[in-house]
Amino acid sequence: MISELSRRLGVNRIVLALSAARLADALGNSILFIIIPLYVAKLPAPWFPFPESVRVGLLISLYGFFIAVLQPVMGALADRYGRFKLFIQLGLVTMGIATLAFVFASRFVDLLLLRALQGVGVSLTVPASLALMAIATEKETRGGSMGVFSSMRMVGFAIGPLLGGYLHVHYGFDTAFLLGAAAIFLGMLLVHFLVREPETAVSSSTAPAKFQIIDRKLWTVGMIGLGLATFIMAADFSMMTTLENEFNQRLTQTAVGFGLAFSALMVSRLIFQIPLGRWSDRIGRKPLIIGGMLLLAPSTLMLGLAGTTLQLTGYRLLQGLASAAVAAPAFALAADISHQGGEGRQLSVITMGFGLGIAVGPLVAGLLAVIFFELPFLVGGLFSLLGAWIVYQYVPESVQRGRKKRPSPEPSQHTAD
Repeated sequence: MISELSRRLGVNRIVLALSAARLADALGNSILFIIIPLYVAKLPAPWFPFPESVRVGLLISLYGFFIAVLQPVMGALADRYGRFKLFIQLGLVTMGIATLAFVFASRFVDLLLLRALQGVGVSLTVPASLALMAIATEKETRGGSMGVFSSMRMVGFAIGPLLGGYLHVHYGFDTAFLLGAAAIFLGMLLVHFLVREPETAVSSSTAPAKFQIIDRKLWTVGMIGLGLATFIMAADFSMMTTLENEFNQRLTQTAVGFGLAFSALMVSRLIFQIPLGRWSDRIGRKPLIIGGMLLLAPSTLMLGLAGTTLQLTGYRLLQGLASAAVAAPAFALAADISHQGGEGRQLSVITMGFGLGIAVGPLVAGLLAVIFFELPFLVGGLFSLLGAWIVYQYVPESVQRGRKKRPSPEPSQHTAD
């Protein structure tokens, strides 16, 4: 069954197993997207006398900042020991425990501590997962493989907010937290039973390299440019999370309506992620990344102008198409130009950008919305245009059109599974 599904999707067993595990943990994690703003309003915060939108932004941003700071460290450790599977499992267990502990939170400061712990878990998991993906895929099909991996993640992120909103309305907070933790633990079990370390990863663990978090030879201009692009993308699509209560009041909708609009981005990414990833294998990575950043500008701006739940959902669908054009090609390009033995550190630049984006986006949105509601979305749209220019100017292309073999300007010697 697994072999048949791998054949149908055009990926190997490692990619399929990692994708299935990513779906499960994304489902568990994204349930909190809808629940957290509502939970913040419920719990006392005597030490944080700020507006509710600022407290929500602070809580969401803390998670992102932990991801951004710790991922290079965890990526370096994964490179040193080559135990990518173990790092993934430890991260998922940490995330599951932190999610389960939300049931016992009684103050806002408890939520801060638990979100920080979740950030540690994600920092263990994501660089190791992407490094394993880079090792286990071939350059000629890497865009499609990254598309499958990202799409399965989007399935989880599409279902999670809808499920979270439904559970909150009908069963309360605790049920949502329990189901979220269960989904993350399921992801850990899938990794344990279905994922094996490729030979290249196992062999590197027998002779650990020198531990070095930042290696200037690995942090190339192209890799940093991709990190900035993913930072802007993540900041733009995470802004509205902080403003859930404001959106609900403006549009006279419930948490279910907000969850529907929020999940629309994930549904759109799910539809377009795989075909756009495979298209990048043929026409190149840069055109899609630049086009996605250009589309992200107006779709982000229009979020602040939405007058109905339907309009908000439509603009999120456009944001999803834009982010699909950025994400899979960007991760594939980063893997293309990475060096063997440094995958964890180099790909952590991209994931660090993503983490900073989901940290800065909600925090900035909460602060700017105090001035006027549309301001954060205007700023986000302008930065998307800047991101398109950065990719055009500084990021190399790794796919040469019209040739079967596609050499990289920064060669990688990854072996396929």
